[in-house]
Amino acid sequence: MPITPATATHNPSSGTAEAILLELVDEDGVTTGTAEKLAAHQPPGQLHRAFSVFLFDERGRLLIQQRALGKYHSPGVWSNTCCGHPYPGEAPFAAAARRTFEELGLSPSLLAEAGTVRYNHPDPASGLVEQEYNHLFVGMVQAPLRVDPEEVASTAFVTPDELLRRHAEDTFSAWFMTVLDAVRPAVRELTGPSAGW
Repeated sequence: MPITPATATHNPSSGTAEAILLELVDEDGVTTGTAEKLAAHQPPGQLHRAFSVFLFDERGRLLIQQRALGKYHSPGVWSNTCCGHPYPGEAPFAAAARRTFEELGLSPSLLAEAGTVRYNHPDPASGLVEQEYNHLFVGMVQAPLRVDPEEVASTAFVTPDELLRRHAEDTFSAWFMTVLDAVRPAVRELTGPSAGW
């Protein structure tokens, strides 16, 4: 599968870099057009389609990742298992599976849709804005990770209590708590009451 860098993809046939386009949507998630990735994140931000993946191990621990330091947006912060943007016309489920493989080198043993959430989160460090209509996914991971260091600096499996401690001590993405709160009902259904989510 191809690796998708932050703002451009290389076209081997022409030797040029092509802009990555995001799918713009209205408040109901209906596609209205496209915009170049970086332009869509410039203030005040353009509402676009995104996805967030939350994968758990057999003990009910959440896999979180620290974003690579070289990323143009929110570098070095901790966040959910995987997040990103579908290409225009790409199904969010397919995009979630694709990026999970590209970033973490694994295919989830289970991946299920878990609703959507709409938010507007400025990133104070970069000045960029996350204006997103976000498709949520939960699933299970049973394979070893093979992370792409260009995308992921570090990973950890955490219990709810460990996540609370980390969230108090480390820097997390601006959108993390919004997407976690939105996905909690599906997480509880997936992991069961004993996991504590």
